[in-house]
Amino acid sequence: NLSGRHPLPFTSANPDTDHIIDTAFRSLSMSSDLTSELKPLNVALLTVSDTRGPAEDTSGQYLEDQIIEAGHRLLARRILPDDVYLIRALMSLWIADPEVHAVIITGGTGFMERDSTPEAVGALLDKEIVGFGEEFRRLSAAEIASSTIQSRAFGGMANNTVIFCLPGSTGACRTGWEGILKSQLDSRHGPCNFSGLTLRKPDRACQRLHEVIGSRAER
Repeated sequence: NLSGRHPLPFTSANPDTDHIIDTAFRSLSMSSDLTSELKPLNVALLTVSDTRGPAEDTSGQYLEDQIIEAGHRLLARRILPDDVYLIRALMSLWIADPEVHAVIITGGTGFMERDSTPEAVGALLDKEIVGFGEEFRRLSAAEIASSTIQSRAFGGMANNTVIFCLPGSTGACRTGWEGILKSQLDSRHGPCNFSGLTLRKPDRACQRLHEVIGSRAER
């Protein structure tokens, strides 16, 4: 351990190689902002469905319960139809809002005609979390075999807001939460997680979105 801070996960016979490994490992550990105690995140939850209301939204309810149980704050919960522009409008507000650290969406990730969550959200992302979709489908394959390829679950970052889009079934939400989201939203999880990035979200003058100019405009 050349740095005196982080033990290397492995060493090589070449000191120069060890130095490169140590530098990369320190960078990874620093970027994760690991903490000894949980730093709660403000999470917004969206269900995308043409047919479900609050009483039928078992997937949204499951995710709400898990968010609270994990120690985070549920900042907002909404249900919207499979409408690209309604989804983008709400997501744009949440992405700009400095109080929203993470967004979880359930629904609209399949191949039916109106499944449009990837098309709605993808255009808003700064970076795609490619590994999320890959890992979700790997975990899902153990449950539904090759049918996992029909899931377009994906994740991304926008304005330091981490966004995860899950299928609409409660079982798929359970797979995504237990296998990925629970740990990746936890500031204590190493060697890295998304908590530190989201807590550095910049402040923006969101109140300007509702500022009325002059006396003639109706809103």
